[in-house]
Amino acid sequence: MSQAKEKIDEILKELPEDSSYDEILRELAFAHMVEKGLADSDAARSISDKEMERRIRSWAK
Repeated sequence: MSQAKEKIDEILKELPEDSSYDEILRELAFAHMVEKGLADSDAARSISDKEMERRIRSWAK
């Protein structure tokens, strides 16, 4: 089984039996976003909180 399918299988097993389609999709999307964020962080494709604050403030100008 591929790594992606294994992760999906783990997530599905943790969800309640009566989970809706939307709840399942939300959990899968969340797990995917977390993995992408961690990969970006590991690859130094992230910015500091201070830099993010500076960028957000620049939008208000």
